[in-house]
Amino acid sequence: MSQTTTRRHFLLSSAGLTAWAGSLRAAAPAPAEKTYELKLGVASYSLREFSRKLAIQMIKELGTPYVNVKDVHLPYTSTAEELHKARKDFDKARLIVVGGGSVDMKKDDDEDIRRYFEYARTFGLPLMVIAPTAKTLPRIEKFVKEYNIPVAVHNHGTEDKHFPSPYDVLKIVRDMDPRVGLCIDVGHTARTGTDVVQAIADAGPRLLDMHMKDLRDLKDKESQCEVGKGVLPIVGILQQLKKMKYQGSVNLEYEIHSDAPLTGMKESFAYMRGVLDGLRTMGVAG
Repeated sequence: MSQTTTRRHFLLSSAGLTAWAGSLRAAAPAPAEKTYELKLGVASYSLREFSRKLAIQMIKELGTPYVNVKDVHLPYTSTAEELHKARKDFDKARLIVVGGGSVDMKKDDDEDIRRYFEYARTFGLPLMVIAPTAKTLPRIEKFVKEYNIPVAVHNHGTEDKHFPSPYDVLKIVRDMDPRVGLCIDVGHTARTGTDVVQAIADAGPRLLDMHMKDLRDLKDKESQCEVGKGVLPIVGILQQLKKMKYQGSVNLEYEIHSDAPLTGMKESFAYMRGVLDGLRTMGVAG
Protein backbone atom coordinates (compact mmCIF):
# COMPACT_ATOMS: atom_id res chain seq x y z
CA MET A 1 0.00 0.00 0.00
CA SER A 2 1.47 3.38 -1.01
CA GLN A 3 2.04 6.22 1.43
CA THR A 4 -0.71 8.25 -0.30
CA THR A 5 -3.20 5.37 -0.04
CA THR A 6 -2.34 4.81 3.62
CA ARG A 7 -2.86 8.50 4.40
CA ARG A 8 -6.22 8.52 2.59
CA HIS A 9 -7.39 5.42 4.48
CA PHE A 10 -6.43 7.02 7.80
CA LEU A 11 -8.16 10.32 7.05
CA LEU A 12 -11.34 8.61 5.88
CA SER A 13 -11.58 6.84 9.23
CA SER A 14 -13.39 8.49 12.11
CA ALA A 15 -10.13 8.60 14.07
CA GLY A 16 -8.31 10.22 11.18
CA LEU A 17 -10.90 12.92 10.67
CA THR A 18 -11.02 13.55 14.39
CA ALA A 19 -7.25 14.05 14.41
CA TRP A 20 -7.47 16.29 11.34
CA ALA A 21 -10.16 18.48 12.88
CA GLY A 22 -8.47 18.52 16.27
CA SER A 23 -5.30 19.90 14.73
CA LEU A 24 -7.35 22.88 13.55
CA ARG A 25 -9.09 23.49 16.87
CA ALA A 26 -7.10 26.61 17.72
CA ALA A 27 -7.45 28.09 14.25
CA ALA A 28 -9.23 31.40 13.77
CA PRO A 29 -12.85 31.05 12.65
CA ALA A 30 -13.37 30.87 8.93
CA PRO A 31 -14.58 34.08 7.29
CA ALA A 32 -18.33 34.30 6.95
CA GLU A 33 -18.14 34.27 3.16
CA LYS A 34 -16.46 30.85 3.03
CA THR A 35 -18.94 28.26 1.80
CA TYR A 36 -19.38 24.94 3.57
CA GLU A 37 -21.61 22.09 2.50
CA LEU A 38 -23.49 22.46 5.77
CA LYS A 39 -24.71 25.67 7.36
CA LEU A 40 -22.97 25.92 10.72
CA GLY A 41 -24.85 28.44 12.83
CA VAL A 42 -25.37 29.68 16.38
CA ALA A 43 -28.30 29.07 18.70
CA SER A 44 -28.39 32.46 20.39
CA TYR A 45 -29.25 30.77 23.69
CA SER A 46 -25.50 30.20 23.84
CA LEU A 47 -25.18 33.98 24.37
CA ARG A 48 -28.09 34.34 26.78
CA GLU A 49 -26.12 36.45 29.27
CA PHE A 50 -25.59 39.18 26.68
CA SER A 51 -27.80 41.82 25.11
CA ARG A 52 -28.97 41.41 21.52
CA LYS A 53 -26.45 44.02 20.39
CA LEU A 54 -23.54 42.23 22.03
CA ALA A 55 -24.78 38.80 20.94
CA ILE A 56 -24.84 39.98 17.32
CA GLN A 57 -21.26 41.23 17.61
CA MET A 58 -20.16 37.91 19.11
CA ILE A 59 -21.87 35.88 16.37
CA LYS A 60 -20.03 37.93 13.74
CA GLU A 61 -16.77 37.20 15.57
CA LEU A 62 -17.52 33.48 15.24
CA GLY A 63 -17.42 33.81 11.47
CA THR A 64 -20.88 32.47 10.66
CA PRO A 65 -23.88 34.38 9.31
CA TYR A 66 -26.46 31.85 10.56
CA VAL A 67 -28.41 32.32 13.79
CA ASN A 68 -31.39 30.78 15.55
CA VAL A 69 -32.80 33.51 17.79
CA LYS A 70 -33.85 32.71 21.35
CA ASP A 71 -36.51 34.83 23.04
CA VAL A 72 -33.91 36.35 25.37
CA HIS A 73 -32.82 38.30 22.29
CA LEU A 74 -36.32 38.59 20.81
CA PRO A 75 -38.94 38.67 23.59
CA TYR A 76 -42.35 37.18 22.87
CA THR A 77 -43.87 40.28 24.46
CA SER A 78 -42.31 42.55 21.80
CA THR A 79 -44.54 44.93 19.90
CA ALA A 80 -44.60 44.85 16.11
CA GLU A 81 -42.41 47.95 16.11
CA GLU A 82 -39.88 46.29 18.42
CA LEU A 83 -39.81 43.16 16.28
CA HIS A 84 -39.22 45.22 13.13
CA LYS A 85 -36.36 47.06 14.86
CA ALA A 86 -34.84 43.76 15.99
CA ARG A 87 -35.03 42.46 12.42
CA LYS A 88 -33.15 45.53 11.22
CA ASP A 89 -30.44 44.86 13.81
CA PHE A 90 -29.83 41.37 12.42
CA ASP A 91 -30.11 42.48 8.79
CA LYS A 92 -27.70 45.37 9.30
CA ALA A 93 -25.16 42.92 10.71
CA ARG A 94 -25.72 40.72 7.63
CA LEU A 95 -26.78 37.80 9.76
CA ILE A 96 -29.15 35.23 8.33
CA VAL A 97 -31.91 34.27 10.75
CA VAL A 98 -32.62 30.57 10.19
CA GLY A 99 -35.20 30.18 12.95
CA GLY A 100 -36.29 31.00 16.46
CA GLY A 101 -36.94 29.15 19.68
CA SER A 102 -37.36 26.82 21.21
CA VAL A 103 -40.91 28.05 21.79
CA ASP A 104 -43.01 26.36 24.46
CA MET A 105 -46.31 25.36 22.85
CA LYS A 106 -47.83 23.10 25.48
CA LYS A 107 -51.05 25.04 25.97
CA ASP A 108 -53.81 23.47 23.87
CA ASP A 109 -55.39 26.78 22.94
CA ASP A 110 -55.73 28.49 19.56
CA GLU A 111 -55.20 32.00 20.90
CA ASP A 112 -52.00 31.06 22.70
CA ILE A 113 -50.54 29.25 19.69
CA ARG A 114 -51.57 31.97 17.25
CA ARG A 115 -49.66 34.64 19.15
CA TYR A 116 -46.40 32.78 18.53
CA PHE A 117 -47.12 32.44 14.82
CA GLU A 118 -47.95 36.15 14.67
CA TYR A 119 -44.67 36.88 16.43
CA ALA A 120 -42.82 34.68 13.92
CA ARG A 121 -44.53 36.24 10.91
CA THR A 122 -44.01 39.81 12.11
CA PHE A 123 -40.29 39.30 12.72
CA GLY A 124 -39.84 37.08 9.67
CA LEU A 125 -38.81 33.78 11.24
CA PRO A 126 -38.51 31.14 8.51
CA LEU A 127 -38.94 28.36 11.08
CA MET A 128 -39.83 27.87 14.74
CA VAL A 129 -38.15 25.30 16.95
CA ILE A 130 -40.87 24.25 19.38
CA ALA A 131 -41.51 22.30 22.58
CA PRO A 132 -45.11 21.05 22.26
CA THR A 133 -47.01 17.99 23.48
CA ALA A 134 -48.55 15.16 21.50
CA LYS A 135 -51.93 16.77 22.21
CA THR A 136 -51.01 20.25 20.92
CA LEU A 137 -49.19 19.14 17.77
CA PRO A 138 -52.33 18.59 15.63
CA ARG A 139 -53.53 22.08 16.61
CA ILE A 140 -50.09 23.51 15.78
CA GLU A 141 -50.19 21.79 12.39
CA LYS A 142 -53.26 23.85 11.48
CA PHE A 143 -51.32 27.05 12.07
CA VAL A 144 -48.35 25.75 10.11
CA LYS A 145 -50.68 25.40 7.13
CA GLU A 146 -52.27 28.81 7.70
CA TYR A 147 -49.05 30.78 8.18
CA ASN A 148 -46.71 28.64 6.04
CA ILE A 149 -44.13 28.68 8.83
CA PRO A 150 -42.49 25.28 9.46
CA VAL A 151 -41.99 24.00 12.99
CA ALA A 152 -39.29 21.66 14.30
CA VAL A 153 -40.02 19.73 17.49
CA HIS A 154 -37.03 19.80 19.82
CA ASN A 155 -36.32 16.67 21.85
CA HIS A 156 -35.01 17.37 25.36
CA GLY A 157 -33.65 14.06 26.58
CA THR A 158 -34.52 11.90 29.55
CA GLU A 159 -36.07 14.76 31.53
CA ASP A 160 -38.60 15.46 28.77
CA LYS A 161 -41.82 13.56 29.45
CA HIS A 162 -43.18 14.46 26.01
CA PHE A 163 -40.35 14.03 23.51
CA PRO A 164 -37.14 12.62 25.00
CA SER A 165 -35.76 11.26 21.70
CA PRO A 166 -36.22 12.01 17.99
CA TYR A 167 -38.16 8.77 17.58
CA ASP A 168 -40.82 10.01 20.00
CA VAL A 169 -41.31 12.96 17.65
CA LEU A 170 -41.25 10.87 14.49
CA LYS A 171 -44.04 8.59 15.73
CA ILE A 172 -46.40 11.56 15.79
CA VAL A 173 -45.27 13.80 12.92
CA ARG A 174 -44.55 11.16 10.26
CA ASP A 175 -48.02 11.56 8.70
CA MET A 176 -48.39 15.29 9.28
CA ASP A 177 -47.75 18.17 6.90
CA PRO A 178 -44.09 17.99 5.75
CA ARG A 179 -43.51 21.40 7.36
CA VAL A 180 -43.91 19.74 10.77
CA GLY A 181 -40.59 18.12 11.59
CA LEU A 182 -37.75 17.71 14.05
CA CYS A 183 -34.97 19.68 15.64
CA ILE A 184 -32.58 16.97 16.79
CA ASP A 185 -30.49 17.97 19.78
CA VAL A 186 -27.55 15.60 19.53
CA GLY A 187 -26.62 15.80 23.22
CA HIS A 188 -30.12 15.15 24.54
CA THR A 189 -30.57 12.39 21.96
CA ALA A 190 -27.42 10.56 23.02
CA ARG A 191 -28.44 10.70 26.69
CA THR A 192 -31.53 8.62 25.90
CA GLY A 193 -29.28 5.82 24.62
CA THR A 194 -30.29 6.54 21.02
CA ASP A 195 -27.85 6.14 18.13
CA VAL A 196 -27.63 9.78 17.03
CA VAL A 197 -26.36 9.10 13.52
CA GLN A 198 -29.08 6.51 12.86
CA ALA A 199 -31.75 8.85 14.24
CA ILE A 200 -30.63 11.57 11.82
CA ALA A 201 -30.81 9.09 8.93
CA ASP A 202 -34.24 7.86 10.00
CA ALA A 203 -35.58 11.42 10.36
CA GLY A 204 -34.71 12.07 6.71
CA PRO A 205 -36.63 15.02 5.25
CA ARG A 206 -38.42 15.54 8.59
CA LEU A 207 -35.15 16.87 9.99
CA LEU A 208 -35.58 20.63 9.73
CA ASP A 209 -33.10 21.90 12.31
CA MET A 210 -30.19 20.71 14.48
CA HIS A 211 -28.72 21.67 17.84
CA MET A 212 -25.06 20.68 18.06
CA LYS A 213 -23.06 20.12 21.24
CA ASP A 214 -20.74 17.52 22.76
CA LEU A 215 -20.59 15.54 26.02
CA ARG A 216 -17.75 13.87 27.91
CA ASP A 217 -20.23 11.38 29.39
CA LEU A 218 -23.22 10.19 27.36
CA LYS A 219 -25.37 9.87 30.47
CA ASP A 220 -24.47 13.17 32.11
CA LYS A 221 -26.15 16.38 30.99
CA GLU A 222 -23.64 18.40 32.98
CA SER A 223 -20.66 16.96 31.13
CA GLN A 224 -21.06 19.24 28.11
CA CYS A 225 -17.78 20.36 26.57
CA GLU A 226 -16.40 21.96 23.43
CA VAL A 227 -17.42 20.09 20.28
CA GLY A 228 -14.75 17.54 19.49
CA LYS A 229 -13.54 17.14 23.07
CA GLY A 230 -16.29 14.73 24.07
CA VAL A 231 -17.50 11.31 23.00
CA LEU A 232 -20.36 12.16 20.63
CA PRO A 233 -19.76 10.87 17.05
CA ILE A 234 -19.34 14.34 15.54
CA VAL A 235 -17.61 13.05 12.40
CA GLY A 236 -20.38 10.53 11.79
CA ILE A 237 -23.07 13.15 12.43
CA LEU A 238 -21.63 15.62 9.92
CA GLN A 239 -20.93 12.89 7.39
CA GLN A 240 -24.53 11.63 7.61
CA LEU A 241 -25.89 15.16 7.18
CA LYS A 242 -23.75 15.58 4.07
CA LYS A 243 -24.81 12.18 2.75
CA MET A 244 -28.51 13.07 3.00
CA LYS A 245 -27.89 16.57 1.61
CA TYR A 246 -29.39 18.18 4.69
CA GLN A 247 -30.59 21.70 3.90
CA GLY A 248 -31.24 23.00 7.41
CA SER A 249 -28.84 24.64 9.82
CA VAL A 250 -26.53 22.96 12.33
CA ASN A 251 -26.70 25.38 15.25
CA LEU A 252 -24.13 25.25 18.02
CA GLU A 253 -25.92 25.34 21.37
CA TYR A 254 -23.10 26.01 23.82
CA GLU A 255 -24.60 25.90 27.28
CA ILE A 256 -21.45 26.09 29.41
CA HIS A 257 -19.26 29.04 30.44
CA SER A 258 -22.23 31.33 29.92
CA ASP A 259 -20.34 34.42 31.14
CA ALA A 260 -17.48 33.90 28.69
CA PRO A 261 -18.52 31.46 25.96
CA LEU A 262 -16.60 32.75 22.94
CA THR A 263 -13.38 30.79 23.40
CA GLY A 264 -15.19 27.46 23.64
CA MET A 265 -17.52 28.36 20.80
CA LYS A 266 -14.58 29.26 18.56
CA GLU A 267 -12.94 25.94 19.37
CA SER A 268 -16.18 24.12 18.58
CA PHE A 269 -16.54 25.85 15.20
CA ALA A 270 -12.89 25.22 14.35
CA TYR A 271 -13.36 21.52 15.04
CA MET A 272 -16.55 21.21 12.97
CA ARG A 273 -15.00 23.17 10.10
CA GLY A 274 -11.97 20.93 10.32
CA VAL A 275 -14.15 17.85 9.96
CA LEU A 276 -15.95 19.33 6.97
CA ASP A 277 -12.67 20.36 5.35
CA GLY A 278 -11.36 16.83 5.92
CA LEU A 279 -14.44 15.23 4.40
CA ARG A 280 -14.30 17.53 1.40
CA THR A 281 -10.55 17.16 0.88
CA MET A 282 -10.80 13.39 0.87
CA GLY A 283 -13.76 13.42 -1.49
CA VAL A 284 -16.28 11.93 0.90
CA ALA A 285 -19.74 11.93 -0.70
CA GLY A 286 -22.16 14.63 0.36
